[in-house]
Amino acid sequence: MWEKSIPLLGIFASFILHSTSATYLTDDVYVSELFSLRVEPRMFNWTFQGLTEQFQYRPSLEGYPDLPSWVRYMYSGEYHSGFLYGTPPERTADTKVPIEIIALNKQTYETKRIVLILSVHRKPPPRNVIQMKIDNLNWVHMMDPGRIENLKNIFRNDLWQESRQDLHIIFMDSAVKLGARLPLRPQQREGVVVHLGSRADFSSRLLELQEEVKPLYKIASCNYKRTSVQTTFENSGFKLDWCAFKLHAADDDITAMPHHPHESHKPAKGSELSTLRRSDKWDAPMKSEVPERNYSDEFAVSFAIPGMIFAVLLSVLTVILCFQHEKLRDDDSEYYFNFLFNICTEFFRLKKSYRHEYRPAQPVQMVQYSQPVQSTGTLKSLKDAPAQDENPSLRSASPSDSYYRDGSPRIGNSYLRPKPPPYKPTGGSNSSTMQRKAPIGVDI
Repeated sequence: MWEKSIPLLGIFASFILHSTSATYLTDDVYVSELFSLRVEPRMFNWTFQGLTEQFQYRPSLEGYPDLPSWVRYMYSGEYHSGFLYGTPPERTADTKVPIEIIALNKQTYETKRIVLILSVHRKPPPRNVIQMKIDNLNWVHMMDPGRIENLKNIFRNDLWQESRQDLHIIFMDSAVKLGARLPLRPQQREGVVVHLGSRADFSSRLLELQEEVKPLYKIASCNYKRTSVQTTFENSGFKLDWCAFKLHAADDDITAMPHHPHESHKPAKGSELSTLRRSDKWDAPMKSEVPERNYSDEFAVSFAIPGMIFAVLLSVLTVILCFQHEKLRDDDSEYYFNFLFNICTEFFRLKKSYRHEYRPAQPVQMVQYSQPVQSTGTLKSLKDAPAQDENPSLRSASPSDSYYRDGSPRIGNSYLRPKPPPYKPTGGSNSSTMQRKAPIGVDI
């Protein structure tokens, strides 16, 4: 057992040695302005060898298991890198947030640790914000600084020239992560939601554009709609969903905007855990602070409602079957059942009477002759006799007709009848040939 545990202890000790020797990096971020940082192998002095998912990163607040609520991390398989991004709220101004990143090389199982210190600087919040949704890009594509500058230049040089001094991105995230549907084809882009802000007033051209797209606000998505500035965005590689293009002025509550990062940090009124929500560091709540759920009311409701429905249905069926039975009379059905009953009773009555009045069957009387007939010929003489009398009267008088006569006794499928009498030869004939006696009027 100890032999198996020694390698595990060695791996754990090497992990502790590697994790204690950390590299510290510093990055400057500003309140109400989006920051993004790409986590890649060269930060840890590693070389990417072209293997898919070769490196794995786990960022968190130093000393805690998770990131602060305003910092997000996503890994991109397309760029084989991770991205840290977020918008610091005003309560984090003039502070330093240490982000610990632990990297694992799956090929050599080597671990390294970096601590990224985010120095949050104070900056005046924007007064006016533009909300838009770009359909032909993913969130990872907007992490490219060059593409962000192209988007800013469209407003700085053409649509919102007054914001040239302080135009910046407030918020950016994947549209699918914010509730949009995945595209039907995997090759299509998911879309990205972007918020641009500045302290300058909106230009007249932006206000005209808002009036142009305002009738589309009642539609959830409309990437088929074209506007007067469609070509300006498409020339820079952006295809906008104009149903999501909105302007939020200084009088509006910017933190109440959809997908705004400050929205999730507003503590709920009357909540016992509001102090935990206002803090970036997560602490386990006390058992007394966790709300209790009463299941008795839920069980009562779940049984009461079906029981009431069942009682109502049972009462309705009782009224129909008991009280309305006399009105549901069918004369044809009554006649049919009464007639069927009479047939059955008559059948049993006849069967009983036949049983008491049983009579044995009369014996069959065999055909008898008044006197025996003597045989006067032989089989040979019968064979040589000429077959001249074809008179049908003879055949009709022949006893052979009894073969087809009704009432003849049967055994199985055969009929029992007496043997026919032999033929008598003529008295004055001296020939050996035997002749039948022909009836009167027939010449032989």
